[in-house]
Amino acid sequence: MIIARTDLKEKCSELKSKAKKIVFTNGCFDIIHSGHIYYLNEAKKLGDVLIIGLNSDSSVKRLKGSERPINNESDRALILDSLKFVDYVTIFDEDTPYNLIDLIKPDILVKGGDYIADEVVGADIVRENGGQVVIIPYVQGKSTTGIIEKIKS
Repeated sequence: MIIARTDLKEKCSELKSKAKKIVFTNGCFDIIHSGHIYYLNEAKKLGDVLIIGLNSDSSVKRLKGSERPINNESDRALILDSLKFVDYVTIFDEDTPYNLIDLIKPDILVKGGDYIADEVVGADIVRENGGQVVIIPYVQGKSTTGIIEKIKS
């Protein structure tokens, strides 16, 4: 389900009252590829509910450059929402999901293998609330940037 940020706090409170383990990850997810599928499927296995914080179009432009995103935020959210292991997708406009993580206070914060757990944005919030940070191994050779470069050549 694509959920507005304004509705997310109430939804997370409801899930926690039912003792559901919330897993959170975030990203641009501009062109979905097998590396994303592996990563999100593994993330879902860590808990009951998988919430994705999706960078808005303006956030992606600031992070990745003026030619990105390839797909707009509505399309990216719809694609993510259609995956069977994704429960909720919410769009955020900041450069990092720190405030979103503070709102959700997930039990598990997940990032890909190109990150170091202690450097993950929001790790402090999750750990302070008894949660954990999990790094899922990066799938070599699978990246949106690589796909874009291949298309251009």
